[in-house]
Amino acid sequence: MQKTKAALWEFLQGLGKTFMLPVALLAFCGIMLGIGSSLSSEAVTDNLPFLKGEGFHLVFTWMANTGLVAFTFLPVLFAMAIPLGLAREDKGVAAFSGFVGFAAMNLAVNFYLTAKGVDFEDEAAVEHYGIADVLGVQSIDTGLLGAVAVGIVVSLLHQRFRTQRMPDALAFFGGLRFVPIISALVLSVLGLLIPLVWPTFNGWITAVGRGIGHTGVFGPFFFGMGEVLLRPIGLHHILVAMFRFTDVGGSGAVCGDNVSGALNMFYAHLDCAGAPSAAVTDATHFLSQGKMASYLGGLPGAALAMYHCANKKMRPEIKALLVSGVVACVVGGITEPLEFLFLFVAPWLYAIHAVLVGLGFLTAALLGVFIGNTDGNVIDWLVFGVLQGSTTKWYLVPVIAAVWFAVYYFLFRWAINRFDLKTPGREEEQDDEDGEPVAPDAAEEPARELVAGKYDAVAMLDAIGGAGNIRSLDNCITRLRMTVEDAAQVDEARLKKLGAVGVIKLDGHTVQVVIGPQVQSVKDAIATMIPVG
Repeated sequence: MQKTKAALWEFLQGLGKTFMLPVALLAFCGIMLGIGSSLSSEAVTDNLPFLKGEGFHLVFTWMANTGLVAFTFLPVLFAMAIPLGLAREDKGVAAFSGFVGFAAMNLAVNFYLTAKGVDFEDEAAVEHYGIADVLGVQSIDTGLLGAVAVGIVVSLLHQRFRTQRMPDALAFFGGLRFVPIISALVLSVLGLLIPLVWPTFNGWITAVGRGIGHTGVFGPFFFGMGEVLLRPIGLHHILVAMFRFTDVGGSGAVCGDNVSGALNMFYAHLDCAGAPSAAVTDATHFLSQGKMASYLGGLPGAALAMYHCANKKMRPEIKALLVSGVVACVVGGITEPLEFLFLFVAPWLYAIHAVLVGLGFLTAALLGVFIGNTDGNVIDWLVFGVLQGSTTKWYLVPVIAAVWFAVYYFLFRWAINRFDLKTPGREEEQDDEDGEPVAPDAAEEPARELVAGKYDAVAMLDAIGGAGNIRSLDNCITRLRMTVEDAAQVDEARLKKLGAVGVIKLDGHTVQVVIGPQVQSVKDAIATMIPVG
């Protein structure tokens, strides 16, 4: 039972992590689309006539067109990214097989619908099955869910058949070559089943989306709070993807096309002229403007409170830590470096933080802020708020953020002092041999070349329990994700001395080490010291 639970945790952690590759591309493409569409719009060019020049127009429309790459091909990107991320070896073959499986599934759906005599021009049939053009094939648009299913199936097939041996006469088709072959066969068979089950399944999803829609602004409130509460265990990516890319986050007509998912609807609206429909506005309540109260105001206020509550002698030591956390939050929309400074010392304070994030979503929805995108950082505010004009109500964000800054600052300062919380700089000082106080996080490791100028990968591997304690190693945006032989061998205190923000032990084998934005470099350095296979 424990092995099954650990395997499930590892799978869910890995699945959530695989979302990051297409989502990162989507965030970049969203910025390209936002800048290109705003600077080529009549509202901007009328005020800045020089932008009407043909050269400017071509550049901005090119940017907007480039931004559509991730939006247009999002499902197939997920179908490739999931097996790529879940595979431990031969990742290229896994990604290639993901594309093959996705194409085979949709061709099989097209075969079924054609053989059954479905008229692709019949509006009733199109609505019943959800028929759409998928990679040039008239198929059923299963969106993110279909892509995730393909990715999971292909990853399992890759794991099972990567070393498949064939008889001598068929040896050419064995090994890695067999993975895309079996993927095409299996997904083609599964594709024949989709027209039988998808209308019912899609009806359930639509019903969930409508139920959430009927909750009004409380839907975004619970979404924002839920995302924060799931973040420590790394499952927030799955929740977020459901709202961004499926009917759960809303659906409706945008520029004449039916679009599902909050982020999909927002991007579709950027690509067409006119005011957003009510459906688009409601869906956008689940996007980045809800985060801005806490990301641009609240968490920086919490950081300042932690700085003021630290021992005066320790303030120079923690200043860089807090400043880097604020920069990651405000500029990059990455909150873990700040959140994990108080999550472990006061989980109840983290729960209050989750409620405040939810209230930020609720407030933005009530005030009609319409900014969208994914990150909730100052870039989103500028590109999708300021550049899009006053209709986004971008000018309300600094006011909301200022209120949240004050609330977080006074709440955290009171809680830290009232309950003597051991936030950074408040730990008890230790004396060295000469009786001089030293910071408890002062590294006692031998001098080595440091990763990103601050992380000793050799010492961190030793603190994890050595190479022999690691079964699998991966990372997401801010944390190392590991399956280990024995979580008890992971030295949490030493890892924190070496620069880790926090350590999460989900069970006896599943461990996460929160590093921050430089986690990829740390993971790569540690991976070079772990035997392959």
